[in-house]
Amino acid sequence: MIQRLLDVSLMTKITGMVVGLILSVIMLLLGIFAYFDTNQIFSNKNDLSLQTAKTISFMPSVGDALKSASPTDELQTLTERISMQTNADYIIIQNRQSEILTHPDPEMIGEEQAFDDGYRAVVFGGYYNIESDEFMGSSIVGKAPIYSEERELVGIVSVGYLKENIFSDIIDRMDSILYFALIVVVIGILLSIFLARHIRKDTMGLEPREIATLYRDRDSVLSSLNEGVIATDAKGRITMINRSAKQLVNLSDTYVNRPIQDALPEVSISETLERSEVTLNNELHINQRVIILNLAPILDQGTVVGAVATFRDKTEIKEMVNTLSEVKKYSEDLRAQTHEFANKMYVISGLLQLKSYDEAFQMVQKEVASMENNNRMIFEQISDPKVQAILLGKMSKASEKKIDFIVDENSYLNQLPEHIEVTHMTTIIGNLIDNAFEEVMSQSERKVTFLTLDIGKDIIFEISDNGGGLDDQHVAHVFQPGYTTKGEKEQRGFGLFNVKETIDELKGDIEINSDENGTTFSIFLPKSDKGGSEDD
Repeated sequence: MIQRLLDVSLMTKITGMVVGLILSVIMLLLGIFAYFDTNQIFSNKNDLSLQTAKTISFMPSVGDALKSASPTDELQTLTERISMQTNADYIIIQNRQSEILTHPDPEMIGEEQAFDDGYRAVVFGGYYNIESDEFMGSSIVGKAPIYSEERELVGIVSVGYLKENIFSDIIDRMDSILYFALIVVVIGILLSIFLARHIRKDTMGLEPREIATLYRDRDSVLSSLNEGVIATDAKGRITMINRSAKQLVNLSDTYVNRPIQDALPEVSISETLERSEVTLNNELHINQRVIILNLAPILDQGTVVGAVATFRDKTEIKEMVNTLSEVKKYSEDLRAQTHEFANKMYVISGLLQLKSYDEAFQMVQKEVASMENNNRMIFEQISDPKVQAILLGKMSKASEKKIDFIVDENSYLNQLPEHIEVTHMTTIIGNLIDNAFEEVMSQSERKVTFLTLDIGKDIIFEISDNGGGLDDQHVAHVFQPGYTTKGEKEQRGFGLFNVKETIDELKGDIEINSDENGTTFSIFLPKSDKGGSEDD
């Protein structure tokens, strides 16, 4: 039942609340007013009844009339006139023998009424107020003794105001206030309806429970998105940041209500806010991440009221692409290896058909010796399978390209730490060896050397070639995205950029030594995922 009462419309809630509040205030004020007004009226009636009784008792004509043979005629006329002037309900004069001389009811004149409530006036000659019902019902009565010129007590005057009439007057006074309160209630209802409609317009006709449901749904949806979302108002101040945005660009809730440039200086939304322009797939580098940014305006009936920025991390996509690229390279290397061995098998087959057994045997021995030497260098001195796989593939590719690919006999490598993954090695070693192969293709003697050392807290990789070398200008820019020393730039210039990003991710370092005799790339990777100490 309570839940059903709570599940009413916003207009009903606001109207009920406003009307209830107005009625509560009116009832409270009405009660306070009635209390003080009643006290004031009773106080006034007490004062008026006593003052009227005193005035009558002090009139010489009243004392003289009481000493006359027939005082009623003169006194009745006097008391009726004074009752009309003071609105008194009754003025009763009694003589010393308690006989009633004046009374609103003529039939009561001549009757005797004991001085029960008038005892103080008769005995002590006192002037006082009393609540009494001795004459015409419960009344506020003012009593005063009447003296003759000889200062002899000759009677008592009682001036009374019936409580029934007093309360009737109070209710009549409350009626006007109730009419005013009714007008206030009607005005309150109209204003509450206007307010409710205005709020519904601002909330697009949604009830509060519907807004709460939408908010919960929106919060859940935004929290589940892998894409970062930042919303702003028409002035470019951030109004909302979802969890993915906080993680991708290292933001917190403290940036809410601040300009978006404080959080992302690289992002400009002025065109979106001013011209309702949409920006798609804008690539930015933020916090060592490649971010793909989309900007769109938030419209309300054709007016721009804000903007929303969505962005996703390209780094993970890039790493996947790099991995696929390396897999493709391995596939090509295996194809080259297959092609190379197939050629050699054809040669051996031809020698056997020509019965040149000695030449065939020498060729087989030469290939076996070469394979044993390479395998010994790779499998005995290099213990990490990730590096072994990369080197075996590159050896096959070098064989096909007629490149002398040498693994330095001083190489030594233990198992790599867990934080150095296969994607890291394929990006670093694979790209550098491929670049070295391309560099020596124009040389008559093609030679590429690989060296790895496992020393202290660092792992060292060194790739050398005997190519034409790089000048200082090229060395300063080789790690920039899109930069290449090759003639064709399409799909080039990102290999060394990816190498540098991966090394930075592993908190390592890379050095380049180049002259006319060739180029050497030296890579230093710390074994700890927190990097080396300052002393290192």
